[in-house]
Amino acid sequence: MLPPDSVEYKKKLCHLYNEISKELFGFGTTYLRAALEDNIITLYAKHRKSPRSTALEGEAPTLKYEVDFTMSSIYKRRIRERLEQEFGLNIDAVLRDYDPNTQWSITNIILKNE
Repeated sequence: MLPPDSVEYKKKLCHLYNEISKELFGFGTTYLRAALEDNIITLYAKHRKSPRSTALEGEAPTLKYEVDFTMSSIYKRRIRERLEQEFGLNIDAVLRDYDPNTQWSITNIILKNE
């Protein structure tokens, strides 16, 4: 179960999300907000467009799609691991949707009911 909906807890969640973004992409987000409800954490993020991504878009769009999908999968695995280790959360599922055209992503972390 999540702690009370506190500003400090949300800041820590956003900081962790941004750390992982920097590790994987070299830079953080331009917008990031966390919401807590029952047993679900939702992170709304607007990412910066990578120059590599722009280059792939024009030259190899199918490859860009594959790279986006793979990076999103890596992101989900890393955020799950870090939330379990650093926050002690018992996670049931991490669901992430990313729109490469607008750079928006929404990540839902569903906690196990205990």
